[in-house]
Amino acid sequence: MADYSFASDNTAGACPEALEAIVAHNGGFTSGYGTDTVTAKAADLVRAMLDADADVRFVASGTAANAVSCAALCRPFEAVLAHEHAHICTDETGAPGFFGQGLGLIGLKGASGKIDPAELDAILDRPDVSYRQSPAALSLTNATEYGTVYSIEQVRALTARAKAKGLPVHLDGARLANAAASGFDLKALKTLDIDVLIVGGTKAGASLSEAVVLFDKTLSRRFDARLKQAGQLPSKGRFLSAPWIGMLESGAWLDLARHANAMAQKLAALMPFKIRHAVQANALFVEMDDGPLEALRASGFFVYRFTDGTVRFMCSWATTEESVERLGEALKAVA
Repeated sequence: MADYSFASDNTAGACPEALEAIVAHNGGFTSGYGTDTVTAKAADLVRAMLDADADVRFVASGTAANAVSCAALCRPFEAVLAHEHAHICTDETGAPGFFGQGLGLIGLKGASGKIDPAELDAILDRPDVSYRQSPAALSLTNATEYGTVYSIEQVRALTARAKAKGLPVHLDGARLANAAASGFDLKALKTLDIDVLIVGGTKAGASLSEAVVLFDKTLSRRFDARLKQAGQLPSKGRFLSAPWIGMLESGAWLDLARHANAMAQKLAALMPFKIRHAVQANALFVEMDDGPLEALRASGFFVYRFTDGTVRFMCSWATTEESVERLGEALKAVA
């Protein structure tokens, strides 16, 4: 049987704090569609974590969170700028264009998942023409798809360029907990001219839930109607919001991300193959030929090639030191 523990942080179950909160808020009756007191409390906790006055909604998947947010920022004949290997460009099956009635995606280059500012400048300086979709929003990812973490200054440098051209900014924080555990200051986000922030819950230990944070509260008008049309306004909304109460009140959201990052560092110390990108969050990307990869899979560990040709190893809240050591021995055997 294949061991999927390092294939993705999505392969882990929900953390105890999230499950206990769901059970704790299961009793009794409450209003539906995100109007309940459980959702209100969870939203307050997210605002407190960010130290920001923002509107908060909870949805069932990162793809929906990103796509609905991008659709709120662009018109159908416009495009979102993102790193060429960002999740919205490579792994969401055109969802931004589906929810955005045809909005496009423009991929930008940059080392280790971070957009090169010069690339952004070049696109922003292009004239508008009728035969292509012009950029209307910028999307960033932190931690990036390659497990690297933008600094506050790096984010500010990119958002300032976008704002100078009148573009709103979306930040995909599916692994924001891991970025925070690496030292990224969450309370600085409100100062960075970000309009919509996605705070990841699923990869951090929730069963399934992402928080959509609307720093630009003008976007809140009819946002619930947008979510309803997208199938992201469930009647029993408390089951999307309750895990956040458990994870944020206990501190598990950040503590478990620190653990995942530490497990990645432990694995990096045992890794016999060349690591291509800096290990700053909870992932390693290594250079490995097909032979060792297949041998590793045959030994029971399932991992796969990533977009840039490396092999990705992802640690999660549930990764144990023992499992890292077992993987280290398997890697040593196939190296």
